[in-house]
Amino acid sequence: MAKSCKGLATELVKCLSECDCIKVEKRSFRECAGEKSPSISSECIGLRETYFNCKRGQVDMRARIRGNKGY
Repeated sequence: MAKSCKGLATELVKCLSECDCIKVEKRSFRECAGEKSPSISSECIGLRETYFNCKRGQVDMRARIRGNKGY
């Protein structure tokens, strides 16, 4: 269960590394992932929300019994 979100994490890092926030503005991944700026694509925002839901499912007791929905 600890590695069920690993695929989403790698996709999110790959998507964020290709956006203008990292390339042009030279900001960190944490700063770019935490905000809703126009330099981040809608695909990255969707991946961020999916990753958040995956991580939240790891601590939800109902999801722990059934198993987390992985990527």
